[in-house]
Amino acid sequence: MTPLPRVVGAETLDGLAEDDPSAMRSRRDLQRVHRVMGTRSILLRALRDWPLPRSGTAPLRVLELGAGDGSLMLRVARELAPAWSCVELTLLDRQALVAPGTVRQYARLGWTASCTRMDVLDWVAGPAQAPGMGDSGPCWDVIVANLFLHHFQGRELAELLRAVAARCSHFLACEPRRGRLALIGSHLIGALGANAVTRGDAVLSVHAGFRGQELGALWPQAEATWKLQEGPAGWFSHCLRAVRAGPS
Repeated sequence: MTPLPRVVGAETLDGLAEDDPSAMRSRRDLQRVHRVMGTRSILLRALRDWPLPRSGTAPLRVLELGAGDGSLMLRVARELAPAWSCVELTLLDRQALVAPGTVRQYARLGWTASCTRMDVLDWVAGPAQAPGMGDSGPCWDVIVANLFLHHFQGRELAELLRAVAARCSHFLACEPRRGRLALIGSHLIGALGANAVTRGDAVLSVHAGFRGQELGALWPQAEATWKLQEGPAGWFSHCLRAVRAGPS
């Protein structure tokens, strides 16, 4: 069977205002979609597999790109908190969607969550090191991207991955899998009670998703020695895990 070609289209949710009722409903829909896709379990399995080095009392530095309202990472944090007891989490998104109550819930887990409102392409164009860090190594121990990379293609996607590789020692991306089964599932998402925005965007997401080694082929191997693992996860997801093995 001929593989589906990758086609990136503009998703409706990305063009709606933060307080648009359809957008607010769609973001709630996405929480149900994550449960059906088993996204939290996929992220947990990947993150728990990494024996992350800790330097004394220094916190673990984690960045989520395209973090949305922060609710998915909060569900992950609740499971990780016993082992990841001191975390500085940065939630980056071009919209201000994280509620103060969500930040307080992170704090109760021992995680310090801060929100950065920024377009990721501006982040890519910015400095590789955080202010005051000098040449102390990557900015973040872990960068996570969930249902985010599929919005980009070509040069933008390659530059985004290059920026990620320069700024972290561990990277995890969980994206839509581009395939017939996932496409069928995307057309049935209305059974979850999803609104028109979510139903349309789900189909577009699958068409823009990944398969095979498409993400790994764009990873900048020349910058360091990286160990990559890429492939299907669950019924509908496609993951890339990258671990820096060489000098930073």
